[in-house]
Amino acid sequence: MQKIVPFLWFDGKAEEATNFYVSIFRNSKVVSLRPGPNGTVMGTEFQLEGQTFYALNGGPQYTFTPAVSLFVSCETQAEVDELWNKLSAGGAESRCGWLQDKYGLSWQIIPTALGKLMGDKDPAKAHRVVMAMLQMNKIDIAGLQRAYDQG
Repeated sequence: MQKIVPFLWFDGKAEEATNFYVSIFRNSKVVSLRPGPNGTVMGTEFQLEGQTFYALNGGPQYTFTPAVSLFVSCETQAEVDELWNKLSAGGAESRCGWLQDKYGLSWQIIPTALGKLMGDKDPAKAHRVVMAMLQMNKIDIAGLQRAYDQG
């Protein structure tokens, strides 16, 4: 068991959200459903890419904010595109690889290339990459590379 597990509070949609997230990530599964009143599900335990999460139907008192997000490292543009399209469906896109899914949970869909290019020892190259990223919603690796290669 993981020592630290994200605990997600939903207003009646914990099971639905669990199934949605598990359907998106390949190495994922529903571990358990915890019964609630009148045949409903009170909470779930699930894994996404080996990371355990708990979800609770806690009611309308609390909602998600972008102050906490789930950061997903992607190796390819195809992976960025797939996750971006699935997670943003019914939600909202934002700048710099951030989105909110249809349940209000914030995600960062970030290619590993971004960190490599931003971490270049040449500050001018790194700055161009940052400036390009700031203009993007979904991160475009080719666009980052073009900015890096300028000059």
